[in-house]
Amino acid sequence: MRKLIVVNVMSLDGCYEGPGGNVMAMPMDAAFDRYNLERISTAGTVVLGGNSYGLFQGFWPNVAQDASASATNQEFAKRYNAIDKLVVADHAEPPAAGHPWAANTTIVARAGAHATLRALKQESGGDIVVFASRVLWNDLAAPGLIDELHLMIGATPLGAGTPLFPANLPSLHPIDARTFDDSDNLLVRYRVGQPTA
Repeated sequence: MRKLIVVNVMSLDGCYEGPGGNVMAMPMDAAFDRYNLERISTAGTVVLGGNSYGLFQGFWPNVAQDASASATNQEFAKRYNAIDKLVVADHAEPPAAGHPWAANTTIVARAGAHATLRALKQESGGDIVVFASRVLWNDLAAPGLIDELHLMIGATPLGAGTPLFPANLPSLHPIDARTFDDSDNLLVRYRVGQPTA
């Protein structure tokens, strides 16, 4: 059975983005980039909500060949281009012919997302990973579809912004935590749902 793992960054006071939807206020540093590469390297599928899909399909394909991007982000972009992608959205359009994601992107309506992901988790293969896509993964958490939540937590509060968590998040149980020599961020990994005996 495949794990569904959510990877998100957040501020110390629990925000997913800063005031006015400013995602650049988040602590996205080299340690965050390296961890994203680590996660996509063990994945077989990436799941995206409609907003993240719209943003990422216009960004990551170009990073793979961008000489000004870090080697970490170039490698992440190459893997993102190659990996199977499942987009959960009611109004998303498939990538245009010739787009690097055209051959490996599937779009499913929100109403069918839970059944699709339950079936996908039963297949063999690498992890199923959700980067960003806060609205989507909060919806997937309620019926118990998420196995692990990996949070990169910044060292400072923003004071305002969009909260990461809904009021009805299932219980979280710590797996481990990691610090980084070149970052003030803290990575905390949680199992989602009931603790094991």
